[in-house]
Amino acid sequence: QVQLVESGGGSVQAGGSLRLSCVASTLDSHYWMGWFRQAPGKEREGVAVLYTGGGPTDYADSVEGRFTISLDNAKNTLYLQMSSLKPEDTAMYYCAADRYWGRLESSGYKYWGQGTQVTVSS
Repeated sequence: QVQLVESGGGSVQAGGSLRLSCVASTLDSHYWMGWFRQAPGKEREGVAVLYTGGGPTDYADSVEGRFTISLDNAKNTLYLQMSSLKPEDTAMYYCAADRYWGRLESSGYKYWGQGTQVTVSS
């Protein structure tokens, strides 16, 4: 079983930056991991996904060029570096992991964290 714990959320002004972290209890090179977010009144949406064994990453069009997903294998930690933040980025952000599902669609991920809130003001 994989336990995931997110941190790094907070309140920032538009144009600012935040780095979210997701620490996994156990991890190897055969997991898909991703960041997802849910804003008030909206459905949960995929933000970015990677494979722990390496390879291409996938980003939502709305964050392409502004957000970067990365993995530190030594620390079992997934990161989401967020820059040029917009009010539209305001949401609860979750990390997720699965051995087989590797999509921006959230339904197939087995393991989930509790979430960390990001609020961007204009």
